Amino acid sequence: MEYIKINRGIYIRLKKRTVLRKAVRNNEPTRDGSGSGRSSSYGSGGSSNSSSSDSNGGNSRGSNSGNNRAPKGRPGTFVLPGDFIGTTEEFRSGDRTYEKAGGIYAAATGVTMVNAAKRFVSVIPETNTPPILRKGDVVVGQVTGLREALALVTIAGAEGIVDREITNVAPAVVHVSNVKKAYVKELSYEFGLFDILKAKVIDIKNMRLDTSEPKMGVVKAFCSKCRTAMVRHDSKLKCPDCGRVETRKISTDYGTGIV
Repeated sequence: MEYIKINRGIYIRLKKRTVLRKAVRNNEPTRDGSGSGRSSSYGSGGSSNSSSSDSNGGNSRGSNSGNNRAPKGRPGTFVLPGDFIGTTEEFRSGDRTYEKAGGIYAAATGVTMVNAAKRFVSVIPETNTPPILRKGDVVVGQVTGLREALALVTIAGAEGIVDREITNVAPAVVHVSNVKKAYVKELSYEFGLFDILKAKVIDIKNMRLDTSEPKMGVVKAFCSKCRTAMVRHDSKLKCPDCGRVETRKISTDYGTGIV
C-alpha cells in the first residue's frame, strides 16, 4: 500500500496508482522517500527567497538609511528643512541650521555654505522666506494704550519690509526710560492714544521699543479732544480744528510722510 505525505506527520493511503503517479510527477514526497519533495523544495526555496529577501531588504534598508543620513556639509549642496548636514564633531551650527542629538540639520531650503576657518556650516536660502524682526530694526506702530510707565504699541510694519507679513510680530511696549534722553514727567505728555510712531527694537524677546533718537518718536498725532490730525508748531502740536495745543515726543520726520 502506498502513502503520500500531506502535512508534517500526516500521511494518507493511496487507493489508486494514478494518484501516486500524479504525486510523483509533481515531485511530492512519499513515505518510502520517493520524489524530490515539493515540501522540501518549497522549504529550501522559501528559505532561499527569505534569505535573499532579507539580504536584499537589509541592503535596501541600509542603503535607504545611508541616504537619509548622508552628510550634506559639502559647500553648494541643496538641502530642505530637516535634512541632515553633518555632525557637531565636523561643524558648528551656523545661520538657518539647528543641532539635534549630535547632528546638524537644515532649518531652511537652500544651499550649504561652509566657513572652513571657523568650521561653521550655514544654509543660504533660495526661497523668499517670511521676514522677521531683529534687534535694531526700525518699526512703525500705533499707540493702543497708556499706562503709568508703559505705552502699548501695535506694530504695523518695519523699515525696508514692503507688502510682506512679519511672522514674529507681537504687542510691543515703550518703557518710560526709553522714550527720550531727557526726564519724562508723565507719559501722556509724550504719547497720545492712536498716535503713529517710529521706534527701534531693542529687545526681541519682550518686544521693547526705543524712541530716544531724534528720528524716533511720533510721526503723526491726533488731537485728544476731537481726534483731528495735529499740525506741528515749533516743538508742540496744534489741532487745526479746535485749536488745542499738545506736546509729544516728536520725530524729526513728523508731517513729512517719511516713515
